[in-house]
Amino acid sequence: MTETVTNWAGNITYAAGELHRPGTLDALRSLVAGAARVRVLGSGHSFNEIAEPGAGGVLLSLAGLPAEIDVDPAARTVRVGGGVRYAELARVVHGHGLALHNMASLPHISVAGSVATGTHGSGVANGSLASAVREVELVTADGSTLRIGRGEDRFDGAVTALGALGVVTALTLDLEPGFEVEQHVFTELPLEGLDFETVAASAYSVSLFTDWRAPGFRQVWLKRRTDQPLPDFPWAAPATEAMHPVPGMPAVNCTRQFGVPGPWHERLPHFRADFMPSSGAELQSEYLLPRGHALDALHALDAIRTTVAPVLRTCEVRTVAADAQWLSPSYGRDTVALHFTWIEDTAAVLPVVRQVEAALDPFQARPHWGKVFTVPAGVLRERYPRLDDFAALTGALDPEGTFRNAFVRESLGLR
Repeated sequence: MTETVTNWAGNITYAAGELHRPGTLDALRSLVAGAARVRVLGSGHSFNEIAEPGAGGVLLSLAGLPAEIDVDPAARTVRVGGGVRYAELARVVHGHGLALHNMASLPHISVAGSVATGTHGSGVANGSLASAVREVELVTADGSTLRIGRGEDRFDGAVTALGALGVVTALTLDLEPGFEVEQHVFTELPLEGLDFETVAASAYSVSLFTDWRAPGFRQVWLKRRTDQPLPDFPWAAPATEAMHPVPGMPAVNCTRQFGVPGPWHERLPHFRADFMPSSGAELQSEYLLPRGHALDALHALDAIRTTVAPVLRTCEVRTVAADAQWLSPSYGRDTVALHFTWIEDTAAVLPVVRQVEAALDPFQARPHWGKVFTVPAGVLRERYPRLDDFAALTGALDPEGTFRNAFVRESLGLR
């Protein structure tokens, strides 16, 4: 490695012996076949060592591969290369009059990396980003290509797989007809008396934001498809100025508000593709738990808010529909996601993370794989009923452990 490589936030510096940006699929296959340890960097928007191959290992960036985006309008699918980011994909898909069912808050992140870690958008009826995948293409440890499609026995273990099965070189995603979205922002939603289910279902996508300096939510973002009814939201006041979810950050970074309709890909994310949402001077954690526990979990957090608030920039609450991916944090259960954007101070944040995890422990919370968490492997094993099946799949596809780094082994309890 001839350059220092860090993640987006700068809290992880990778110790790999080599960094490669292959320009062709053949070059990638050759690199993988000749390496003992390999991990893929993606867009670097992770906050732990999930991409770390370890000393002497190979760190791969797919940014040098052709940015394949092949839309099939008749089938309503798109095949997208492993290095492509959502902003690039969305523009092409929209140009064909089609849409993805959902997007994450940031369009800047890679499609393959987002899917691999169980990343999601929001909406009580909207599954994670991985739920749109119908085929995954991998380069496995011997350099060969493997395709696994929806309906195959191992498919649900191969999509959200933490990079542990091989290098994802392409994904085929389901599309739907294009649609427009309006974004309405409200302020000061009380926690007391909150009807969470009604609020969460009041629009196609709903996000609640709080700094936990007081009970309740400082902002509510409703994203309404224009082909669906206008939401009635009597519980909070409409915002009078454009908002940013993080206090003190400029609203110009955010997607258009005040009910101005626009294409799906310019409203479903919170942040504009041509602006970075922040400097990266932050840490992030996220915990996903059964949606039926949402109110109890929010009150549990409110009980420790004097501990949380001093190191918190913002907390976002969203919903995700259940999916079938074995390692998805939304596996088998309709989910509420509690996301924390922390200050950039690991020593101050980690003790608070542990207290948050303790507060959420009664609700079977699963951490987002790409964020900061301390939940031990034994607890994770209890919360992922298909983990043994995933271990068997990694053993079958990667018997020598080429793609199993310390993070994967320790978090999943794998050898």
